[in-house]
Amino acid sequence: MTDVKSDIEIARAATKKPILDIGAALGIGAEHLLPYGHDKAKIGADFIAAQRGRPDGKLILVTAINPTPAGEGKTTTTVGLGDGLNRIGKKTVVCIREASLGPCFGVKGGAAGGGYAQVVPMEDINLHFTGDFHAITAAHNLLAALIDNHIYWGNEENIDIRRIAWRRVMDMNDRALRDIVCSLGGVANGFPRENGFDITVASEVMAILCLATDLRDLERRLGNIIIAYRRDRTPVYARDIKADGAMAVLLKDAMQPNLVQTLENNPAFVHGGPFANIAHGCNSVIATTTALKLADYVVTEAGFGADLGAEKFFDIKCRKAGLKPAAAVIVATARAMKMNGGVKKDDLGRENVEAIVRGCANLGRHIQNVKKFGVPVVVAINHFTSDTPAEIQAIKEYVAKLGTEAILCRHWAQGSAGIEELARKVAELAEAGHSQFAPLYPDDMPLFHKIETVAKSIYHAGAVIADKAVRDQLRAWEEQGYGHLPICMAKTQYSFSTDPNLRGAPEGHTVPVREVRLSAGAGFVVVITGEIMTMPGLPKVPSAEKIFLNEQGYIEGLF
Repeated sequence: MTDVKSDIEIARAATKKPILDIGAALGIGAEHLLPYGHDKAKIGADFIAAQRGRPDGKLILVTAINPTPAGEGKTTTTVGLGDGLNRIGKKTVVCIREASLGPCFGVKGGAAGGGYAQVVPMEDINLHFTGDFHAITAAHNLLAALIDNHIYWGNEENIDIRRIAWRRVMDMNDRALRDIVCSLGGVANGFPRENGFDITVASEVMAILCLATDLRDLERRLGNIIIAYRRDRTPVYARDIKADGAMAVLLKDAMQPNLVQTLENNPAFVHGGPFANIAHGCNSVIATTTALKLADYVVTEAGFGADLGAEKFFDIKCRKAGLKPAAAVIVATARAMKMNGGVKKDDLGRENVEAIVRGCANLGRHIQNVKKFGVPVVVAINHFTSDTPAEIQAIKEYVAKLGTEAILCRHWAQGSAGIEELARKVAELAEAGHSQFAPLYPDDMPLFHKIETVAKSIYHAGAVIADKAVRDQLRAWEEQGYGHLPICMAKTQYSFSTDPNLRGAPEGHTVPVREVRLSAGAGFVVVITGEIMTMPGLPKVPSAEKIFLNEQGYIEGLF
């Protein structure tokens, strides 16, 4: 493994096993798999239902510091740790999210790991895969069409068209669609009104699919979606206009987890894909709970830094699904520590121990935050070739002062062999049984107090500000019986604050709440803060400009 190859070259050279063999190793018979070609398949609902009486394996969360342009490698570490645990004899399944086309063609690139710690087929996973996102987009927009059609044909539910709460979605970054006016062109086209698009990964349908336990639960949750309000402010649900059945039909196959494999031919479930900065940032409950029945260990990830993804994993996914993580891994890099310490990206290749020490404040905050949930933590230092021994030692010493261990990992270059030490430490933590997991706040806490609890305890904010309309809306939802729901913070991923340029571990800042949205079907309240957008835009130079088919018909530039 001395030759430096690109991620896509490594993936393309992989020796994959037939997906039926991967399933067989987990005890999934061929009759319970719906193959999509030779290297990916969906797992049948009947097989999943039959596993419910089996004991669970141990759940490991991989999270990270706040992302920087230096790169952290959370998914790469998740995949590498799964391979590492299998290497030391622990039957392990990796559970990660599917990739959105928006960031693939925008700024982020692919989402299947990297180097010798990837899931394959990488190109498929990063593009259309098994069509789940397209099904979610179709189901969401079917509901939007049914709403406008219901109004056009007499509006039997007396929907106030000024208070329609259901926007449209597409799985692409397109700022021009954030706010639009629809139904122009005359009487035949309906009643003109303001509307807009969100990205598919922010759709409540995406959240519902990722939190539902089976098809019956899926349809129930879809029916609970609040689509609009009447003039008397009473809610109108998707079931009121008979949309839930047809939506569930579109999502029937998308509901089933996707089985693929790592480069080392270990099983991976790739299913669901809500963003953590604007949604709850975790793969599907059905994939995770199924994997727990089939393996000794399940390694999953939560999106972006622990202030977003891990908090929502604990407070939303684990709370709703009854999951109890045994340990957590926080991914960091020396490069990212230097960036948090004030070093510019062009200077990251130079040794700077002082900047490492300054930047470790960000890592320390995440360690302390995860411990607040009662989950034991270990730090994975994702190795880059420019790292120096002094820089690595500085991180280890800082982490040790917090009562935690930091382990250098070389999985990008060496696969499972380069992460074996971390795998043994994770197994040690998990099997010690020290986890005392509990969510950050109780169900019966008022909604605004839940927002304040997350902002002050996790972000270390000094105050949360929201105008009277926001506070009144939260109180109204409490009166309607939604006060027990958890909150889903929509916030920039780049900082503990709502200012993406404020790195490190800021304290005493203010969190402004701009808007709140009730996701009654998913079962949480979305709290939109600062300048966060639920429909991202493309950067000045989008990744799409570098993606093409070469003369051999292979995809170039995707990763």
